[in-house]
Amino acid sequence: MTDAPLSEAAEKIRCDACPVMCYIAPGQTGACDRYANHAGRIVRSDPVVMLSHALDAGSRIVPFAVRDWDGSPVPADAFVTGIGSGTTYPDYKPAPFIVSSIIDGADMVTVVTEAIFSYCGVKVKIDTDRFLGPEGATVRVGGEAVGHVTTAEYGSQMLSLGGVHHLTGGTKAEGRVTCDALLRLCNGEAVEMRIDHGSIVVVQAGQPPVVDGTPERRMRVGCGSATIGMFAAQWKGLVDEVVVVDDHITGVVSEHQAGRVLGWQPTGIRIKGQRSTPGRYFRVSEPGLGWGGTRLTDPLEILGEWNPKKGARPGLTLLMVSTTGEEFAYYELDADLHPQPRDLPDSLRRTVDLIDENCEPSLCTVLFMGGAGGQSARRGDEEPGAADPISAGRHHPADQRRRRNLCLAGRRDHLHGRCDAPAQRRLRLCADAGAGGPAGIHPASSRLHCHGRA
Repeated sequence: MTDAPLSEAAEKIRCDACPVMCYIAPGQTGACDRYANHAGRIVRSDPVVMLSHALDAGSRIVPFAVRDWDGSPVPADAFVTGIGSGTTYPDYKPAPFIVSSIIDGADMVTVVTEAIFSYCGVKVKIDTDRFLGPEGATVRVGGEAVGHVTTAEYGSQMLSLGGVHHLTGGTKAEGRVTCDALLRLCNGEAVEMRIDHGSIVVVQAGQPPVVDGTPERRMRVGCGSATIGMFAAQWKGLVDEVVVVDDHITGVVSEHQAGRVLGWQPTGIRIKGQRSTPGRYFRVSEPGLGWGGTRLTDPLEILGEWNPKKGARPGLTLLMVSTTGEEFAYYELDADLHPQPRDLPDSLRRTVDLIDENCEPSLCTVLFMGGAGGQSARRGDEEPGAADPISAGRHHPADQRRRRNLCLAGRRDHLHGRCDAPAQRRLRLCADAGAGGPAGIHPASSRLHCHGRA
């Protein structure tokens, strides 16, 4: 960035927190939105967040390793989050908050970096068997490409959103829309997405997805084969044959291992699909919004002619059900061995309800993928790749000049309008080099701000 005219420089302060070196007008933030010009000082726009304070205030947190965690901040008395505590990446200047402590005689240093947004992305896991779009299909928000459909997980569709190509490699409109969509997703807001050659999906973290206007209710208990393994004993003696329709693996109970173990008799059924192993069929239909994530609206489409030499007979009963129990039908073979629809007996309805009850609620999960970043320990010449112990006597001169400091933040340390709670209740941890310390460390007199040095 070129130097600003003197008249402009008199009103703006140049921030040196990162290589962009923005000139920031009074009351405004820099391009990163992390540093601001408040009353002629460069300050952090967000206060540092301490885990212990968040717990005391009843703030929403995401537990980690809950069973082994007693509720205390780890590993020491101060656990620093990434909110308000880091520096941009990759930059020469160190983080404004560097926390040091001694645990079991070892020096511990915590340094948090903040990935610039152009490196970031989001993975969205959508619990549904519904066909959202082909793998690799473009995902659009407001007509702009923001990502693509990636490989599906077991019972869930996956979207990969953001990344450098959408945030900075396309048009300005594409970058703005992508950034806005990622922020809204990570903030728990609903975002409508259109998938090329696929569906319109409304995604919101922790909420059921809405596919083409229909809210998803249940996540399947498993593929057709897994469903048979779990419920075959419930069907034994109530029906002659069960087919669990699924886009991945459609199961047939009389041929399935579970049916064989239970002594299920052959029925002469024939499935139009690619037979894998006994009772398991692939590709019975193309993916879609019908039964079990297929295109089927009539499950009888996957049935061929029944074979009387292998057990087919008039009066034979058949239950066809999806992997969530949302779709089901009951049939009886007539004299010509053609399935005729019948009312579902109450005994079988209870088994269908049992499938539904064992399905987990269908939800959307948003996983934020930050850019790589961090400060590593300096390496010794003798052991390439090995980190030097902090107290090993081979410190970098800049490291030796850093002194840890722990103090209460005053109101002046927060951008006007950005601090709702009393500032005095927040701890501010900073690397304090003292007056005349290296330029990369905030001097004691100015705390977290700098003096507009070019």
